[in-house]
Amino acid sequence: MKTLLHGLTLAILASGCTTGSGTSNPPQDFAQTAPSTQAATAKQQVELDTLLQSFIDEKKAANLAAFVAQDGEILYAKAFGQKNLDNKAPASLEDYYVLFSQTKAVTTVAFMTLVERGLVNIHDPVARYFPEIPDSVLMSIRDDGSFETRPAKQPMTFVHLMAHTSGLDAGLAGEARQERSGAGAPIGFGGEEPAFQPSGQRTGGGNYQAEYLQEEMLALAAYPLGFDPGTQWNYHISTNMLAYLIERISGQSLRDYVKSTILDPLGMDQTDWFYEPAALERFVTPYSAIDGMLVPGSEIYMRGTVTPEKTYAEGAIGLNGPITDYAKFAQMLLNRGEFNGQRILKPETVELMTTINRLPPPEEDAENFQFGLGFELYNADKKPAPAVSNSAYAWGGLMGTEYIIDPENNLIALFYLNMYQREALYPQFLNKAYKLINREE
Repeated sequence: MKTLLHGLTLAILASGCTTGSGTSNPPQDFAQTAPSTQAATAKQQVELDTLLQSFIDEKKAANLAAFVAQDGEILYAKAFGQKNLDNKAPASLEDYYVLFSQTKAVTTVAFMTLVERGLVNIHDPVARYFPEIPDSVLMSIRDDGSFETRPAKQPMTFVHLMAHTSGLDAGLAGEARQERSGAGAPIGFGGEEPAFQPSGQRTGGGNYQAEYLQEEMLALAAYPLGFDPGTQWNYHISTNMLAYLIERISGQSLRDYVKSTILDPLGMDQTDWFYEPAALERFVTPYSAIDGMLVPGSEIYMRGTVTPEKTYAEGAIGLNGPITDYAKFAQMLLNRGEFNGQRILKPETVELMTTINRLPPPEEDAENFQFGLGFELYNADKKPAPAVSNSAYAWGGLMGTEYIIDPENNLIALFYLNMYQREALYPQFLNKAYKLINREE
């Protein structure tokens, strides 16, 4: 791997770092692409330009951003379309996107820094740090509303939280919690928008007035598990519990701990849960692609980042920022824990997170879906594009932010949308992105 130069000042790459309607500097922590590489990839860059512009022209997206780097060198970094169709503001690489579940990877890395500090082990029972965590499985709900349970066959560990196999909010237990608390689908994806603006971004429905994540997690812990830990995959809320445990173990708020251990060292100074009101203009407007038209969607997630109360931060969702910031996080992981002279994790920790499938064997004829600690692991049976290697791993966000980290190809590729209803555009981007490194004719 080529050494990443600290503080290297970049020129705008002539063929790969403009926006669809202007120019914007790529991050200054990546190496400049050599002229020979620019020439070799020129044809593939034009093809990628054509594809991404077609998404805009055909009204499949109002705006998007794309970023590809290999060996620490930027091969492609562009934005297309308009940040807002009403005011015609051009999209740029510095636009803010709601990242939704891309937050989960950051939260998981933050927890692993606690592991490296010797404060916790991934195989520790969660109950050692949070005695209220449920240790029984819901079997049925009696007529009077009480629960019939049995003891869980094994205790919940931090591996279960990071792999989404904890049993929290799953099955019949999840249905009971949803019915009693009003928790449900996220706003914009079937959930109803509240009559007021919550502070921060919230997991669908539920208590929009909770001031701290602790309130939500204590309420969640009052319900039994939906299945024995480690036996099934039930996505999402486990990372909120992991975030709450970060707060208990570190003695800091999630936001403060993540900023001090990850965001600030990596120079991700535009990525956060909350901003000052002026930052609202930096966000791309979310749309839905419906019957060939782009229809504006709810802006509740954007607005939640600039409310006066800035105490509620989830671990499963809530981070926002530009594609160029998250590229630093992805490159850090590709570099096995280090970026721009800042070591976040040890190489063996990154390997532990990204090479071992933590899910139970799939049922017969089921998709061979694999998940490590915080990331989906790609394999020969399941890839977003044929050229993706078996060493690659990734995770994305509900509104269309996607990325991949591919050690075998020494590549990161990111593709950002903020849309509710949309076509699957990411695989088309990824196919073209891999041609940049394969230099196919």
